[in-house]
Amino acid sequence: MRELLSDLVAEQQFLDQFLQKISAKDWGKPTPAKGWSIRDTISHLADSAELAADALNGGNRIETYRSATDLDALRQEAVKKGRKMRYQDVIEWWRGGRAKVVEPLSHMDPEKRIEWIAGAMSARTFATMRMMENWAHGLDIYAAMKSPIEDTPRIRHICFLGWKTLPYAFKTADMDYSPVRVEVMGPGYAKWVYGPADTDQVIKGPAGEWARLAVHRIKRKDAKNLKATGEVAETALEVVRAYL
Repeated sequence: MRELLSDLVAEQQFLDQFLQKISAKDWGKPTPAKGWSIRDTISHLADSAELAADALNGGNRIETYRSATDLDALRQEAVKKGRKMRYQDVIEWWRGGRAKVVEPLSHMDPEKRIEWIAGAMSARTFATMRMMENWAHGLDIYAAMKSPIEDTPRIRHICFLGWKTLPYAFKTADMDYSPVRVEVMGPGYAKWVYGPADTDQVIKGPAGEWARLAVHRIKRKDAKNLKATGEVAETALEVVRAYL
């Protein structure tokens, strides 16, 4: 858990430092997320962090999201709030929110259940979800600035989550799931393997492609180096989604 939280903080700080290098006018640049600028993206991360902090402290704000018929409309409220703020204040909003998440997680049993939008999950998975959200939206910001970013070993957490959430992805797609093994190669030729050794449903390829596919920052047709063996594994490449 300590290593995971250390990586989460490092990922957040990396994006924070990147934001320090851009100009005020850059905050209005559109990202690949339709209708969202860099400012909007950080506003969303800030609000999501506050929601996570509320959930960790046993608050009831999560019930509003669970009962909502339009989650995107709720998320857009945070975007509207950020548009009325100075960009420096949006950064501080995000910093404050993420600190209120990491601190309680650092004292928590990794297996403790945390209530979240789609149901309860372990504190470990909860922290990994925070990592995924920051990494995925960071990709949008780097793309908006046309600034290629090299993957780091921290990407393994996203790869794990992509595999971990396959049952959810199949359920969302209204399809039957059977175990899939994911074998990916990360930076420095690191090999990460998730899933049972005895399954004949296997996905192999670059960690960067698997992680980006899992957060829908690339489409299946663009993940040219990911190879699937077995019908369920092939379907997994079509339906994987490591987010709500």
